[in-house]
This record gives sequence, structure tokens and C-alpha cells, in this order.
Amino acid sequence: MKLNPVKAQQKIRFGIFADPVLGWFSTDTRLTENRGTRPGFNFGFTYNNYFSNNYSFSTGLSILNAGGRLSYSDTIFMQLNNFGVEVAPGEPVIYKIQYLNIPVGLKFESNQIGYVTFFTDIGLDPKVVIGGKVDILSSRIEGENAIKELHRVNLGYHITGGIAYSLGGTTEVVFGLGFEQNFLDITKDILEQHTDKVSHNIIRFKIGFNF
Repeated sequence: MKLNPVKAQQKIRFGIFADPVLGWFSTDTRLTENRGTRPGFNFGFTYNNYFSNNYSFSTGLSILNAGGRLSYSDTIFMQLNNFGVEVAPGEPVIYKIQYLNIPVGLKFESNQIGYVTFFTDIGLDPKVVIGGKVDILSSRIEGENAIKELHRVNLGYHITGGIAYSLGGTTEVVFGLGFEQNFLDITKDILEQHTDKVSHNIIRFKIGFNF
């Protein structure tokens, strides 16, 4: 294995990324059910502070746009921005949620093999919900503000693996695959809604550059 001397001398590295994502929900009750995935996008920057040649503390900042689909076994009443609406049993509610995401983790890298470095990043993801909309097609509602239905703060974990291909010097193009899950309930149980815990799950297809 060949160690890149340029990387070995670095203490700090920055990166940028724009990751397509797939989001879906999981619940702790049959009264509230996942109804499928929804595509989204995650973009931002990374910061790595190395404490050895192959290990670093990782953080950064991103805007994560993700969502999913839920349905309910009974009629529920949802409180939207300017009005309320009844949702019939089995009718899907499509959520579109925007998070401000500040991951904190550890990154493990292999020595450089040719032009390629393998990596894994594991950590926690504190999040703040900065936007939330819903589509309820049965009620002809599309893109309606539903921030009142969402908890504003959440916490999750992530695990990401992939490869970085050197383009010369310290510049790398990065490809990877990651999974992320929130620990805390994303939806509020208000009015006549079921008491449930809804977790947000996300698969990320990592695409970016390190410098």
C-alpha cells in the first residue's frame, strides 16, 4: 500500500457534496404505516480535522430535503398552516421535510492504493427542521405548510462508506453510500391523532469533492 505524503501532512480538509437521497418512515404501531419512499437531496460541506494519518474528526453543515409517505388506520385531523383538514383512513400523506443538519463523527481512511482511498464515516446527526410541507391528494392539497405537525429538533445517527479517487495534489472526487436514521419522533401527536413514534430513514448516494 502506498501512503500519499501530501495527505499525511494535512491537519484539516474541506469538502463539498450534493447527494441524491431516498427517504421513508418507520413507525412503532400498525395504526400509522409507511406508504413508500420519496426522493430528495442533501447538499453542503464537510470539515475533517486529522489526529493521525488515517483518522479524523468529521463535521460540516448541510441542507437535507427528504420525505416519505404515511397513512392512518382511522380518520385523523391535521393542523396545517392556515386551516385544518380531515384525512380519511388509508389515504397517503406525503411529507416534504427540510432539515439543517450538523453531523459529528469519526472518519476512518485506508492508505492510498494507487489513486484510490477507501473510507468509512460513523457519527451522530443533530438536526433542526426548517421547513415542512405535505401533499394530501385526496383533499387536493399540494405543497401546504405543515410545520405545526412536526417536531422542530431531532437527532439521528449515520454510517457512510465509499471511495475517494485522487485527481492530483489534495483534490479527490468522492463516491459513497450512506444510511441515516432519526432517533426521535418526527411528527407531533396533536388533536385526535394516534399516539405513535415516526422515525425518518434516509439512504444517501454520496457524490462530492475533497480539497
